[in-house]
Amino acid sequence: MTLANRITVLRILMIPLFVLVTLDYVKDFQKGEAKDWQYCLAFAIFAMAAVSDALDGYIARRYHQKTELGTLLDPIADKALLLSGLVVLSRNHGGAFDQLPIWFATLVISREVILVCGSVLIHMLVGKVSARPRLMGKCATFFQMVTLAWVLLKIDSPSFIWPMIVAGVFTFISGLWYIFDGVKQLNVHEAKKA
Repeated sequence: MTLANRITVLRILMIPLFVLVTLDYVKDFQKGEAKDWQYCLAFAIFAMAAVSDALDGYIARRYHQKTELGTLLDPIADKALLLSGLVVLSRNHGGAFDQLPIWFATLVISREVILVCGSVLIHMLVGKVSARPRLMGKCATFFQMVTLAWVLLKIDSPSFIWPMIVAGVFTFISGLWYIFDGVKQLNVHEAKKA
């Protein structure tokens, strides 16, 4: 197993730890026993997992460690981290953290569901999915992570509004772009069959 793949696996293992530490802080907060180090630890785990995404990608490209396993695991790790953070922080925790608006979680989760379902459909019909990461999608993921990090850091409430709105715009546009790419792949396949 390559170093890049080991980092990806480590990121996957950090996700349940992040959720556990975050929910433990919420439970203690609701009992009036929360300590600042708890939410700082939740943030640190989340930040390490988010940064490891860039690190494993860099290592895979720089040291020619791209593998099929890495191609499969990396997006799973990204989506699992993002979705677990969204689910945890979109709930009302009685003031432990600011609650993310439902529209934001719905937008991000909907895009991911459309991408996964579209990929499965294209794979079933065409046999191969040609997924190209786009700058718009990378920007969406970056600002989604920034939004979650700001909420985890408990920075004053209005402060996470701007990255959340920027993330929402990038998420929406990138979702449309990926749909366009998927339709294009299906049209090319249909044209070849005709």
